[in-house]
Amino acid sequence: MLPVWEALREKFPGRVRPLEAPSELQLCIRLDNADAREVVHYLRTQQEARLVSVFAEDRVAAENVFYNYYLFERRGDPCYLILQAPIPPDQPRFPSLAAELPAVNWQEREIQDWFGLEALGHPNPRRVALHDNWPDVHPLRKDFPLDQVLPPFEGQRHAYRPTLGEGVFQVPVGPVHAGTIEPGHFNFAVAGEPILYLQLRMFYTHKGTEKLFEHLPIHRAVFLAESISGDSSFSHGTAFCQAIERAAEIEVPFLAQIMRTILLELERIYNHVADIGAIATDVGFVVANAHAGRLREMVVQLNEELAGNRLLRGFVCVGGVRRYWLPRQVETLAKTLNVFGREFQELVAIIKTFDSTRYWLDGTGFLHPDKARALGIVGVSGRASGVDLDVRRDHPYAAYDCVQFQVPVYDGGDVWHRTQVRIDEVRQSFAIIGAAIPHLFDGPHRAPAQHVPPGRCALSAVEGWRGEILHWVRTGRGNCLERCKIKDPSINNWPALVEAVQGNIIADFPVINKSFNLSYSGTDR
Repeated sequence: MLPVWEALREKFPGRVRPLEAPSELQLCIRLDNADAREVVHYLRTQQEARLVSVFAEDRVAAENVFYNYYLFERRGDPCYLILQAPIPPDQPRFPSLAAELPAVNWQEREIQDWFGLEALGHPNPRRVALHDNWPDVHPLRKDFPLDQVLPPFEGQRHAYRPTLGEGVFQVPVGPVHAGTIEPGHFNFAVAGEPILYLQLRMFYTHKGTEKLFEHLPIHRAVFLAESISGDSSFSHGTAFCQAIERAAEIEVPFLAQIMRTILLELERIYNHVADIGAIATDVGFVVANAHAGRLREMVVQLNEELAGNRLLRGFVCVGGVRRYWLPRQVETLAKTLNVFGREFQELVAIIKTFDSTRYWLDGTGFLHPDKARALGIVGVSGRASGVDLDVRRDHPYAAYDCVQFQVPVYDGGDVWHRTQVRIDEVRQSFAIIGAAIPHLFDGPHRAPAQHVPPGRCALSAVEGWRGEILHWVRTGRGNCLERCKIKDPSINNWPALVEAVQGNIIADFPVINKSFNLSYSGTDR
């Protein structure tokens, strides 16, 4: 990013200045005011940088200012560029980018809801994180007490776009669903069977996770990070620990990096296999789902053997991992994967030889690559629609720079290709774990505990099984945090579901939704 910084300084003299010495992982630049539009446009168009995230921070008590942060990356450069734009408390507003960049639509609206900073010119400034009948509060401001009791919610609930026209009907689904999934409202407009459009409403279980981070010591905050999205416990836990390690300049032992890599891939495997089976079920192929369920159980039992928890909770920690593996555990890992690998190939063969599966999935839920890029789609859904992004390759962490793997990318954009990406990624996960196992030699599995200095800012990114996970932290006094920003891939990807269902019949919605398989909890956080 150093050439980019030099270009920015030449293009915008007096408007930009570095905040700190650049590192291999991040370069922070301060803007002179809240209007980042011109700089953002230049980075996107002239430097081919991708705007990864937009988020805010309340520094009024410490510096009498709010900050917006604009996070960028460029293909082939492992360093992230972070723009910091100051917003004065007496003028709590900033120019919106959402009209030009739909990818930041929800993120700017979150800033409005949580911090009370108005996004001027936003094409849809309605509440998103807080529902319409909430009182006028901004929970992530420092002057909002965590234990504040809010009055009963009153007033207008969310008003959906009306369905107009002869033969056009509204079909509400949710927010309470059958089964154990969390709440989310899907409001369809249909003409007969075809879907004209879909309206989403999330954040029914907003948990205030980012606020909770501000009140926990760091060693306990790891467990909070693991609870952000239950099926991505290890990915979120690792992302949080990496952010703290970078802020405190903690060097994680190589053995711990190898063990983290293996567990991250096991998390990817058991989730992808479950999704492959669930997609088969939604087109009536329950036999394939039975096979997939058995394979998933094989992996989560392996997880329990290695980490003491089927969903890999309680194992990662700041500085490494909590325990090392005995030789018998490593042997179980190798044997289980050997058996799993053969049976996974049988599962794939069963699915691909069942003609009805391909018939129902091919062309269903198509997301055009151009729309995927405009919406900032990441992870499996993005790679199935031609978006070639993967944090493991682009910003290596753990031991990913020590192993070779391929990133599967297709431009088919339908349910079949989202399934194919999962199949390919499971195979790549086997290759990664196979390359990592020989490095499980004796050595330290955790860096010595040390004090985390206050006032440090650091960013961490992990390629969770759904896609890009980000944790940005500012450390505080007493081994605590002043701010922890979380970005789950689902916050990017829900709008893609709206695009993918259009023109399909409503009976296809379950399989389209499952092919994205987004996290309500990770969105609500």
